[in-house]
Amino acid sequence: MKMLSVRAVPTVSWSSSHPLNLKPQLTTLLILCFGLTIFGIGEALLIAAGAGVSPWTVLAQGIGLVTGLSIGWATLLVSVAVLISWIPLRQIPGIGTIANAVIIAAAIEISLPYLPTPESYGLKVIESALGIIMVGCGSGLYLIAHLGAGPRDGLMTGLQRVTGYPIAWVRTSIEIMVVVCGWLLGGTVGLGTLMFAFGIGPAVSIGLFTVHRFSHSG
Repeated sequence: MKMLSVRAVPTVSWSSSHPLNLKPQLTTLLILCFGLTIFGIGEALLIAAGAGVSPWTVLAQGIGLVTGLSIGWATLLVSVAVLISWIPLRQIPGIGTIANAVIIAAAIEISLPYLPTPESYGLKVIESALGIIMVGCGSGLYLIAHLGAGPRDGLMTGLQRVTGYPIAWVRTSIEIMVVVCGWLLGGTVGLGTLMFAFGIGPAVSIGLFTVHRFSHSG
């Protein structure tokens, strides 16, 4: 399928010419913010579903158990380590890198109190799946803006460029390795965790393909 064979973040008419563009077009900036908002609501759906945390949170849990750090500090440590990995991958940060942290956090904080927290496991799975799809769609929008990726997405695009493999494969491989490491360190893995690990790569690839297709159709 073409949607799962995307090998790089596409460029469209409203994409920034460079991640370090400090004066992007208003359209590009608005699409970046919209994409990150969708991303954040998707993350909030995963949290509200209660079927399992994301692989990176499992890793933070495991590191916290081993080092005695709180999950917040462990998450920060992981983010810093991922950003350091950008150096050999020659990834360039931008407005989107900062906006990634601020807007996603705000979207989670604002939307979470209004989202359903189902008791039925079937509904938990459905809500988790919807969250993964929204994260994929949001990723497609904000990454194509080309204003800089968040730490984990930057790792994904950097490794894709080095390996040449499709984004879906690269992202899935990263998430599986992360969840395995977190689990070995003592982190808790749920069905939602596994859904995210195996689903986010294809979801991001489909998001990129769809945004690119519609942008050119328009």
